[in-house]
Amino acid sequence: MTKDWYAWHTDYDQPDSALSRRLAEVRDRIAEALESAPPGPLRAISLCAGQGRDLIPVLATHRRGRDVTARLVELDPRNAEVARRAAAEAGLTGVQVVVGDAALTDRYAGLVPADLVLACGIFGNITDADIRATVRHCASLCATGGTVFWTRHRREPDLVPAICDWFAEEGFAPVTVSSPADGVGVGVHRFSGPPRPLEPGAAMFEFIGYDRLTHP
Repeated sequence: MTKDWYAWHTDYDQPDSALSRRLAEVRDRIAEALESAPPGPLRAISLCAGQGRDLIPVLATHRRGRDVTARLVELDPRNAEVARRAAAEAGLTGVQVVVGDAALTDRYAGLVPADLVLACGIFGNITDADIRATVRHCASLCATGGTVFWTRHRREPDLVPAICDWFAEEGFAPVTVSSPADGVGVGVHRFSGPPRPLEPGAAMFEFIGYDRLTHP
C-alpha cells in the first residue's frame, strides 16, 4: 500500500507528536542560520519539501526572509500546492515551488550552490548507501559557508553518528546535532570546502519510505 504523503502531514498539527517537535527544532535552526548569514541575497533549496512547513513560515517572519530566493521541490502536487499557497499568502515572491522528483540534481540547476540546503524527512526513508550518496551531493548543492539541515530518527540502529562522519568526510563541520534523548534527530552542518560542480542528470537517492525499508 502506498503511503499518502498528503495525509501524513496532519501529524505536524499534533503539538505532542514527534513530527511537531522536529518541525519546531528545524525552524529554530533555520532562523539561527538566517540570523548569522552574511548580508545580501541568499539562496535556499528544499529537497522533498512537502508543504514547505519548515522553511516558508520562517521566511515569512524573519527579518532576512525577503533576502532569500528559494526553490522547493516536491513530488506530490497536493503538497506542492499547499506550499505554493503559503508562500503567496506570505508575500514571498522569491519562493518557487516545483512539482517533481527531488532526487534529481537537475531540479536545482541555477540556484546552487545555495546558502541553505534542506534535506529534512529524507534520511529515514532511503537506504544507507543513498544517504551516503546524498551527503556527497550536498557538497555540490551547498555554498562555502552554507548550511545543510537534515533529519533522521534516533531509533536503533542509530545511523546519526555515521551520517555525521560522512558529512565530515565531505568537508562539513557540525553546528548542532540533537541527542537521542531529544527523541527527534535534527542535524545541522556547515560546509567549509570549495563548492563542487553540480553533477548533471544524477539521481541522488531513491525515496523508498520508512515502512517499506523496515518491512520489505
